[in-house]
Formats: sequence, structure tokens, C-alpha cells
Amino acid sequence: MSGRVVGLVAIVTGAGSGIGQASAIRLAEEGATVICADINDKAARATSDSIIATDGRASWAAIDISDSMACSDLVDKVVADFGSIDILVNNAGVNLPGVFHEVSNETIDRTLDVNVKGAMYLIRAAIPHMLKTGHGSIVNMSSVNGLVSEPFLSVYSASKGAIVMLTRGIALDYAKQGIRCNAICPGWVDTPINYAHADLLGGIKHVYETIGTFQPIGRPGTPREIANLVLFLASDEASFITGSIISADGGMTAQ
Repeated sequence: MSGRVVGLVAIVTGAGSGIGQASAIRLAEEGATVICADINDKAARATSDSIIATDGRASWAAIDISDSMACSDLVDKVVADFGSIDILVNNAGVNLPGVFHEVSNETIDRTLDVNVKGAMYLIRAAIPHMLKTGHGSIVNMSSVNGLVSEPFLSVYSASKGAIVMLTRGIALDYAKQGIRCNAICPGWVDTPINYAHADLLGGIKHVYETIGTFQPIGRPGTPREIANLVLFLASDEASFITGSIISADGGMTAQ
């Protein structure tokens, strides 16, 4: 541990698995107190317990971020319990792929409610507290599909493109007030959120056998590789970086 975020308080959504879990662990390794938030209470608690078991500082919360009141309540409780909210990692999301003209209203609503509105609700709740302290780092998890799309992902891509522009807007609104906001656009990372899409592309085995055709590095990313970037953006090492949209995609968008 080098203490890159020591003494800071972080909320990480979608912390029960994948990139969110890896980000929560990575921030805790570097000294942050991490609130592991997830719609799956058992998964959120498991991540928190794993951090505590290695002498890290963590708590957990069950939350559906599409509920604006739940987002406000979570942030207020974190500030009441831990004194501040210094880092917000908006990682929770859904990927509900399908043929666009067959997509249901429920799929559209759920995708936008979680992927877009959830991030907005949490940012809106966190910023007043960050303004009081004069600092804060918001890291939004977009996707390579916020920059380029793929078959069966029109709705998901639209939601992740919205996160790109939300990030830029927040960064500009609060640049002079000590609050930074950046977004990460991961390529294909080995996490469960991608499995339904993989099924439509011929199965996960086929995707990984052919991944070099669309991700030049020739392999999927790992959650920890993305978590390392989350940590950097959350820390003062990235103090001059705001409004940036950073691809971590194994070269996919370089083509």
C-alpha cells in the first residue's frame, strides 16, 4: 500500500462483481474507506467483507440506483457516517442487448434508468457535499460502446454515449470548484455483464477465440486493469485531468 487515496471516502456502485468489485478493492488497498454499493445486497456485503478481511476499511449498501431518493439517502448516510464523500465511482450498469426493433419499452427504460439516470442522481446528490469540502473526484464508467457501437447494442450504446457527454458537462460546470469528473470506456472485459451479448455473437468461447479481430491486443481485459485506472483518476495523481474520456480497450478504437 502506498496510500494514494488514504483518508478519502469512496462510494463504488456495482461493487458486488466485475469492475466495480475490483475498483472497490483497489481503492481500499490504497487507503480509502469504501462503501460497496450494489443492488445485490449479498454481493455488496461480500466485497465489503473481503476488504475488511485484509485490514481495509469498508462498508456496504444495497441500492437500486434508478431510485433517486435512494441515491440521495445513500450519499447523505455516507457523509453522516464517515464525514465526507470524496470519490464517486459510477460503475453500476445493465447491458440488455437485442435486435433494436424488437426491444421492449421495459428494456429501454431499465437501461436508461440505471445507466444514465442512476449516475445523474448520485452525482447530483454528491456534489453539494463535495462543494463544501472544495474537492472531489467522480469517475463514470462509460464503455467503448459510448464511442463506437456493435451489433445488438443500440440501446446500451445510447446510454453509454450519454455518460460521455454527462461527464464533460459536469467537468465544465465544476472545474473551478475543485471537483473533477472523468469517464472510462472499457473494451471487452471479462465480466458477467457481457455474457448476454456474447450469446448473440455465438457464445463466449467463440468471442474469446476471435477477440483479436476486433480488440487488437488479442484478449479480454481484466477488471483489475480497469480498476487501476479508476484508482489513478480518483487520486491526486490525476489532479490536472477533468472532462477526459479515456479508452481502456486493448486498441479497439485505434482502428
